[in-house]
Amino acid sequence: MEIVGRGFLAGHLAGISDHHPDVVALAAGVSAAGDIPPEQYTRESARLYEVLRYCEKHHRRLVFFSTASAGMYSVPGASPGREDGPVYPATPYGRHKLALEAVVKSSDVEYLILRLSHVVGRHQPAHQLLPALVRQLVAGRLRVYRGAQRDLIDVEDVVKIVHTLLVDGRTRDVVNVASGHAPHIEDIVAHMENLLGTRAEKTYVAASGAQPVSIDKLCRLVPPVYGLGFGPDYHRGVLDKYVPAYAAGAGQRLLSR
Repeated sequence: MEIVGRGFLAGHLAGISDHHPDVVALAAGVSAAGDIPPEQYTRESARLYEVLRYCEKHHRRLVFFSTASAGMYSVPGASPGREDGPVYPATPYGRHKLALEAVVKSSDVEYLILRLSHVVGRHQPAHQLLPALVRQLVAGRLRVYRGAQRDLIDVEDVVKIVHTLLVDGRTRDVVNVASGHAPHIEDIVAHMENLLGTRAEKTYVAASGAQPVSIDKLCRLVPPVYGLGFGPDYHRGVLDKYVPAYAAGAGQRLLSR
């Protein structure tokens, strides 16, 4: 596997890089849904066009990582978002990812589009959800988007799923890669506080809930996901695994100031 990118996801995909010699994984580009300068979207689009031309020339299969976040599935209270159903992206980030999906689908390249939920793991960028929450908790002040929901998935489970789909030869398809359960952010924060033995001063901001993400297709294509523990308590295991290490790092940075 050729991996385009040097960030969080690319680093974890390196563990299967000796496999899938016909595959190019595009693991570079915009990795946050906040206020993103337009030039970053432009840069990611240009990178995709370049990789598509490379894949076409060298007969490679492309793995493109899109999003299953609320930016893509954005209708609270609606039925779970499916890969073959209508989507109404609510953010520039979601609209950008959907537009890039269309570019991939219109190409002559064999592809696999994976819509990722909120991926959690070691060496995660500081601006992403878990490190940002940990940093605020350690500092003692936290902004909570009341009503928001987040489907967390361990990056190690993501890599297992990617590997299985590629071994199976899946191509020209779109698959949600998520746990299928999106706890409220208040529940996530409460569990993190219990892990750290702390309570932060909270400022609450109104937010809409998230549309659930369907993983019916994922479970059908990758039966081993039944052994990953996906369910209502899955996110707690993910937090137990990663929060203490991030908190230790955040505490050291505060002490060094």
